[in-house]
Amino acid sequence: MSIFFHEQLYRTNAVMAKLKDYPVTICGAGALGANITENLARSGFDKLTVIDRDACGGRSHRIEERNLSTQPYYRSDVGAFKAKILANNLYRAIGTKVDAKTKELTPANTTQLLKDSQLIIDVFDNSVARQAVKDYAEQLSIPCLHAGLSADYAEVIWNDVYRVPSEVNDDVCDYPLARNLVMLTVAVACEAIISFIATAEQRNFTITLKDLTVQSLFL
Repeated sequence: MSIFFHEQLYRTNAVMAKLKDYPVTICGAGALGANITENLARSGFDKLTVIDRDACGGRSHRIEERNLSTQPYYRSDVGAFKAKILANNLYRAIGTKVDAKTKELTPANTTQLLKDSQLIIDVFDNSVARQAVKDYAEQLSIPCLHAGLSADYAEVIWNDVYRVPSEVNDDVCDYPLARNLVMLTVAVACEAIISFIATAEQRNFTITLKDLTVQSLFL
């Protein structure tokens, strides 16, 4: 029986075949990036690349204890590179080979790091890298989905209508973050990705935790 037996019953064989062969690059391996990568792998995606950027004073590319409540890592992983551990864990769990790149994405190397992407997911935590991804996707007409969090609010927005946030909070690594908001955003983002691959429709969403609301965003 297939690992993806239940997903296949829900999605149909035709959709599952599309997901398996669709190259997706996830930019970031933190709370959103790591969970999105895991969710996509466990949904049947077989061509995943994850790029992790060095940020927050050189810390966030490595696993810290405070990451364990919102990211799919273990205490024994603390100190290791997020992208590498994520790839190892998913291979051990379901046999999916994730291409892990522990490199900082900059405007100078976007072509090198993103050249094989058919779909880009941007969950970086800084405006410079987000802008580089947005510009690259725009120039080459590659579908790109951006997801981000702030306080009790999150958004999942496609590149055509996405606006890169201000740099004001780029260096702030100590901020409130609820696991439930992370997981809600991950679920919405992954469903938007699968829906796009299945139907070519690009759906934008906002999520708020306090009133537990997911709303379609029409721009």
